[in-house]
Amino acid sequence: AEETKVINETRKIFDDPQIRVGVTCIRVPVLRAHAVAVTVECESPIDPEEARAMSADAPGCRLVDDRERNHFPMPLEATGQDSILVGRIRRDLSDPSGHSLALFVAGDQLRKGAALNAVQIAEMLLP
Repeated sequence: AEETKVINETRKIFDDPQIRVGVTCIRVPVLRAHAVAVTVECESPIDPEEARAMSADAPGCRLVDDRERNHFPMPLEATGQDSILVGRIRRDLSDPSGHSLALFVAGDQLRKGAALNAVQIAEMLLP
């Protein structure tokens, strides 16, 4: 199932077979993008503004988090872009400790999910 793939890939990426991952996958009619609602639990409290700054500075990411204009990552907007769109960064209100954030991510599945990744890996490996 898709959920098992996501759990296994996450554990592989973080090199942590014990990392806890909760996943529900659904198929929706979007042109060519993947979108993910993510809840991240950190070891210490994290401020949403700090997470926004990290996302804005992260290579391959573009912060799309304009609460004033209600503009957040959309799969349609991610289609055709190399960057992963990150936004709706906020405290997870179900965690009173302040250690968790919720965010939404969208990316072009052919670019960042396949072809672009292959090119970027090849560029890193070739002298």
